Amino acid sequence: MSEPPLSTLSGWGRHSAEGREHLGENLERLSAEANLSRGLGRSYGDSSLPAPDLPDVLNTTLGDRILRFDEGSGLFRAESGFSLSELNRLLMARGYFTPVSPGTKFVTLGGMVAADVHGKNQHKDGNFGHHVTSLKMRVADGRVVECSQEQHPDLFRATIGGMGLTGHVLEVEFGLRRIPSQWIWQESRRIHDIDEFQDALEEAAPEWPYTMGWIDGLARGKHMGRGILMTGRWAEPSEAPRQRPKKRFRPRLRFDWPEWILNGLTIRIFNELYYRKQWRLRSSGVVSHESFYYPLDAIRSWNRMYGRRGFTQYQCVLPREAGRGSARRVLEVLTKHGGASFLCVIKDFGRESRGVLSFPRPGITLALDIAVRDDTQTLVDALNEQVLQEGGRIYLAKDSFTRREHFEAMEGARLEEFRAIRDRWDPRRRFRSAQSVRLLGD
Repeated sequence: MSEPPLSTLSGWGRHSAEGREHLGENLERLSAEANLSRGLGRSYGDSSLPAPDLPDVLNTTLGDRILRFDEGSGLFRAESGFSLSELNRLLMARGYFTPVSPGTKFVTLGGMVAADVHGKNQHKDGNFGHHVTSLKMRVADGRVVECSQEQHPDLFRATIGGMGLTGHVLEVEFGLRRIPSQWIWQESRRIHDIDEFQDALEEAAPEWPYTMGWIDGLARGKHMGRGILMTGRWAEPSEAPRQRPKKRFRPRLRFDWPEWILNGLTIRIFNELYYRKQWRLRSSGVVSHESFYYPLDAIRSWNRMYGRRGFTQYQCVLPREAGRGSARRVLEVLTKHGGASFLCVIKDFGRESRGVLSFPRPGITLALDIAVRDDTQTLVDALNEQVLQEGGRIYLAKDSFTRREHFEAMEGARLEEFRAIRDRWDPRRRFRSAQSVRLLGD
């Protein structure tokens, strides 16, 4: 069989690298030839891009069979290329939903494991990795092994949130959740500043299983951190419309926007209008799960609005111990350096993950979408230095600009444990990525 040609592979933030994709249905066979797995390419940075000297990548998207589903217990097993969008399409009508969902449904199960994704219910239900019961993997010495909390627990913990650096995930087993309908009862509330936001998230956490907030990232002074808090729960059948949510038309961005469209002025106007749309202090009602979970999925290729240079998302978690003013201090760094973002999200984290390098910990997380410009590295450096002072860390699935010294300082003992596990399972570093070269010195 002839070797696939080199091509340009890209992440969702438009960062790219030359690679050779091995694509097919037999993941177990194809994984023997590749040094990194890649699904739908929705990680924002360079975590799913190959290292310069190891171009062979396993594309898992054709390995998408459902292998087992127990309707009584909800236990579900599928190949790693099976997508969340397919899971929703096939199983929501039968009353099942993933226990944890990220902000897009266009992700594979393997990607959800590698990034140990979290959602609006992290404060209640933790990360996706909390619900994974078993993984089938090809490891560096060529073996195909099953790992779990009982079998090879070190490999299991390092793979959850390990960004594909411990081996190829071939199959994923986890528990699905029963849901009463396909609709969400949502409540929206206008928030006046970042301190009120942190208080409101803590107050909402015991009552609401889903919480998140949009922040006006350009507001300063007494209005810094103003925004809209959105809370939700699954609607009961008596509250929900009888019909299922209609499939929405999804327009596509067909060209890259010029860089000048997204500037401080246009983003300021957007933020003002978005904040003012919540004209009542509180409002509530039933919305579709699509609009609640996946608002950005409504526009195909929405990443093109950032132009040819793409964008990065800076996402950090600030621990509870940092105190009430931690989020304000990070936003002050953002505004001081002219960081303009119309997508600035705040969420409450309640649980540490079981993954060695997984992102969440109890505290507050901020996620900022930033168009790549000449000064983006300077902005990310400044944000990282502030996050280090707060005792926080960054999310690898979104990162593309963090320096190695900042990452090592954030992770400390966790990184040493991860390296020790890699030494046992992959001493020659067969599994590498562009991100691991940048952050780990691979």
